[in-house]
Order: sequence, then structure tokens, then C-alpha cells
Amino acid sequence: MDKRLLNDNKTGKNKVKTAVALSYEVEQGAPTVVASGKGYVAEKIIEKAKESDIPLHEDSKLAQTLSKLEIGDAIPPELYGVVAEILVFVDDMEKLKKKIGR
Repeated sequence: MDKRLLNDNKTGKNKVKTAVALSYEVEQGAPTVVASGKGYVAEKIIEKAKESDIPLHEDSKLAQTLSKLEIGDAIPPELYGVVAEILVFVDDMEKLKKKIGR
């Protein structure tokens, strides 16, 4: 399964960390939310992603928007463009990592 993680690492007064994990397979049609949480749960999602070598991308506004979706929901069409850009960037980075032997 191809997973990508988007997270908001905001800290400070009244700022709560938010993390949303997305999965995308071509057959799905659109990326879907596979994990979402705030605070401690967000930290655990990020920790698991790092342990599994799943790429992280920080975007507080996008994370806040995606956190409103339910687990299993596909992202809405109005977010296809921004999420596609992130997925292309992450895919390019993974290819580069393989090329340099990481």
C-alpha cells in the first residue's frame, strides 16, 4: 500500500499537533484517509510513519482540512491538485533515495 503522511507540527500556546495519513493506489481513484489525530494520537501517527519510513510533509492548513474527514474517506476533488503535487514530490524523493542507495 502506498502511504503518505501529511502533518502539522504546530506547537505553542493553544496549538495542537495534527497528523493525517493518506493512502493512494491508482485503482482507488483518489487518496483516502487511513489515520487522523490530534495531540498524542498525532504524535503516535508521526512516530509510526517514521518507523515505517513513510515520507512526512508539513502543511498546517491542509492537515487541518483533511482532519475533518473520516477514516476511509476519499479526499474531496477540490484538494486533488495540492495533494497530487505532494505525492509527485514524495515519489520523486523516493526515486532519488533509491538512486543514491538509501
